[in-house]
Amino acid sequence: MNPGDVLIITCEHGGHEVPADYAPLFADHEALLETHRGWDPGALELAQQMAQALDAPLFAATTTRLLIDLNRSIGHRQLHSEATRSLARSTRSDIAARYYRPHRDAVETEVARRIAAGQRVLHVASHSFTPELHGVVRQADVAWLYDPRRAGEGVLASRWLGALKQRRPELKLRRNYPYEGKGDGLTALLRKRHAPEQYVGIELEVNQRFVIEGGVAWAALRADITQALADALAPAGR
Repeated sequence: MNPGDVLIITCEHGGHEVPADYAPLFADHEALLETHRGWDPGALELAQQMAQALDAPLFAATTTRLLIDLNRSIGHRQLHSEATRSLARSTRSDIAARYYRPHRDAVETEVARRIAAGQRVLHVASHSFTPELHGVVRQADVAWLYDPRRAGEGVLASRWLGALKQRRPELKLRRNYPYEGKGDGLTALLRKRHAPEQYVGIELEVNQRFVIEGGVAWAALRADITQALADALAPAGR
């Protein structure tokens, strides 16, 4: 990192917890909670490892995304799932106040505070993706989502990808796959609020097949991704 840079780690889909008050809503959707629809398996574990290794603050949420998706904007059609979409507006507003706003406000406040102090924020949001969706096998092991119009994001993604490729040349590494990095999400909101020289946002996406396999392979991938990030953030020439 350059002098004045600060790293922040977030995880918006870290668990599949259902608050007791809303448990009845999931009586017909319980099977979805353990799937990729309910959370991002492995994302929080990796986020915790990166934050600890790099001495970065971690902001994480463990409420299921089926209650409310913390990586969607208020008003987005995917903010609520089939379990909550038909609820009264007042109930949905209460869910947002209790389970959406605390996480978003904490991240938004910290980013703004750091920038106001003259620092450039490097934000890594930890996610994972299902190996297969609608019968299509995803062709990536690890991917980086970013806005290609913001040079700092492309530089960090490329350095991180390159560092991981050196450590694990057999992996399929992709940019802006399986989603576009400039789509709706927390990083997109922060880009609107802060200039490219103030804020760099990257969404890290890891194939859940490694999480499913678990054991040594998953532990090794977490370690390599973390070390590759450390290498990418190291001053040039070090």
